[in-house]
Amino acid sequence: MAYYVILSKLTDEGRKTIKEKPGRIFEVNKELEAMGVKVKEQYAVLGPYDFVNIVEAPDNETVMKMSVELGARGSVELLTLPAIAADEFAKKMK
Repeated sequence: MAYYVILSKLTDEGRKTIKEKPGRIFEVNKELEAMGVKVKEQYAVLGPYDFVNIVEAPDNETVMKMSVELGARGSVELLTLPAIAADEFAKKMK
């Protein structure tokens, strides 16, 4: 399994949804699991992005499909970064 950092920015529609139904965040997490993407950590943040998520998925293709599915809804914009644990990075640099 691979790890990814997903930075998400809510659209106006997404902000309305979260304001009316904050629990929607956790419903989406369940939908992601059905797509093969497991949310490991999730943070609401201040600044240019609204959420930072650390997820685990079997491959890039799974994350691409998830990104297209969520983006097509019009409620969120995503920036996805493949991630490698620092200890694995150090091992590969030797």
